[in-house]
Amino acid sequence: MYSGGGGGAGQDAKYTRRQRQRMNFVSVIQCLFIPWVLFCISFGVTSFSIHFTKPWLCWTVIAVLSVGVLAIGSHAVTSIRAKMRNQVTEPTWCIFLFLTSAIAIVCGVTLGNQIFNNFTKMYYNYQNLNDYKYVDVSKMRGEQLMDGARLGFTNGTALDLRKAMTFKNMNTYCVAPITIASKDGVMSELTNYDFWAVGMNCCSDDNADFHCGEYNNPKARSGLRLLEDDERAFYRLAVQQAEAMYHVKATHPLFVYWTEDPVAEMTSWKEDGYKFFFIGMIVHFCWQALVVGLGVVGFSKMGMS
Repeated sequence: MYSGGGGGAGQDAKYTRRQRQRMNFVSVIQCLFIPWVLFCISFGVTSFSIHFTKPWLCWTVIAVLSVGVLAIGSHAVTSIRAKMRNQVTEPTWCIFLFLTSAIAIVCGVTLGNQIFNNFTKMYYNYQNLNDYKYVDVSKMRGEQLMDGARLGFTNGTALDLRKAMTFKNMNTYCVAPITIASKDGVMSELTNYDFWAVGMNCCSDDNADFHCGEYNNPKARSGLRLLEDDERAFYRLAVQQAEAMYHVKATHPLFVYWTEDPVAEMTSWKEDGYKFFFIGMIVHFCWQALVVGLGVVGFSKMGMS
């Protein structure tokens, strides 16, 4: 009778250990994948088009994820209180899940905003504007193309580097007028210079030293329009200085980044956004796997597994 009872107690102990091992295994898997999924979702919605077209939906998703993490935190607090009343002995993985999930959302939103502001936002801004081809700078005016983002100019269009100008305000703002060049390379004198190639910190005090964008590419006859409002005023001041020095007129200047293929330039921003997004996913998963592994080792030494 006694030995049988002892065998039953031993079997119960083995069953309890197996049950706890299964519970810990499930906890480990949850702690590995739940924060990573939360990171990927928050990272994705803040990096790409939903942030641009429907920002309210983007931040609603982030709010819902945050509420879910707070629910995990509430459960962790409940587990701690229960442990203090000796009703439960292992709130550790729940606390771990809450902390790493909160970190995942904060990191996802932070990195997603960086990708959005540095890469994808520019792509979506340019994509939403019009594409103009065969623009003749000698006949057209800047106000005619205010809704344009990608401008393709007629054959013979070139930069007149002799009339380049700079304006300094912390950074150096560089401008050069876009004009028509004859077959022998002589630059035409226009009655109105409304199209200017621009760049930041790509020229020197010597006004003729303009090396912004693809200024030295003979095939470049296109431009991506400048959309940054905070920079436009400084480029306008540089143009005003050029008007005074070279005795030219710029009624409604329109600023572009000089390039051969503006579409490829736009696409590179989108591709860079996706590249950093996938790198971020991989890095976070590796980091999460590392901290979960450290948690398993640490909790084992504490007698938690």
